[in-house]
Amino acid sequence: MYSPKDETTRARMEDALAHAAAHLSTTATGAPAWGWLGRTIGSRTGGGHWLRVHCGEAAKTPTVRNEGIALAEERVSGKVSRPHLHDLYRWDGGEYVFEAELIDYIAQPVISPETPDLTEDPGLPDSWWTTLRESLDALSTAEPPRETIRQSWADRVFPEFLGIPAPAITERVTGHADLQWANLTHDPLVILDWERWGAVPVGYDPAMLYVNSLRVPAVADRIRAEFTHVLDTPAGRIGEQIALAEMLQAVGRGWYVELAPYLLDRAEGLTGMRPTLLARPEAK
Repeated sequence: MYSPKDETTRARMEDALAHAAAHLSTTATGAPAWGWLGRTIGSRTGGGHWLRVHCGEAAKTPTVRNEGIALAEERVSGKVSRPHLHDLYRWDGGEYVFEAELIDYIAQPVISPETPDLTEDPGLPDSWWTTLRESLDALSTAEPPRETIRQSWADRVFPEFLGIPAPAITERVTGHADLQWANLTHDPLVILDWERWGAVPVGYDPAMLYVNSLRVPAVADRIRAEFTHVLDTPAGRIGEQIALAEMLQAVGRGWYVELAPYLLDRAEGLTGMRPTLLARPEAK
């Protein structure tokens, strides 16, 4: 599982979880579950729900959020397999802003609790893939809260991490925008973590799942088979290039060391250029 980046983060987030539980008149039970670098913390509650607290720097967090699970509850179809929101609490902690979500408790574990990329075949049944496909189809028609993956980011990152100019992003659908194996449960499928959802380039969601599966060819092949109608189109190929650029940017920052050779091979096969990883660009 993930862990907090330092003891200061651990203490801050554990205090925030206790504060949120008290405010929402519930009790956190069991060991906490950590998100990436300790930016989120979650726990089952005595009331049979799940309490998840997100922390962001106040200087970088908008006063009124235009995304997240609250808008997903309002705008996303019930045909999308996701946890439902029961209560929301946001507070200012000085240097940080916190947001607590009281959501459905999901009994089945996530497929890859330690890393977003896949390391072994989870043996998912056909019904799981059907639910994923139907969920993304239903999500695609929702009113998006924002545009995810900006053209300005692509213009900056593509030359550095793919060695080609960025294509124009002209076709978008509403998507999850963080579709990877740490956010998907075993059968029955539930799609977790709705912080980033919005209008994404066509093909971006299945492409992100695909590039996070390259170390397990059987699963990568299954994704291409399930989403060939999207990925094997001009717009879908742009979506896959965007997913690769984002992942290679993360590699340039020191992440995904074991996945990196597979990403480089796929990028070369898709673009005809072998990327060279040297610098660390600014975060988008």
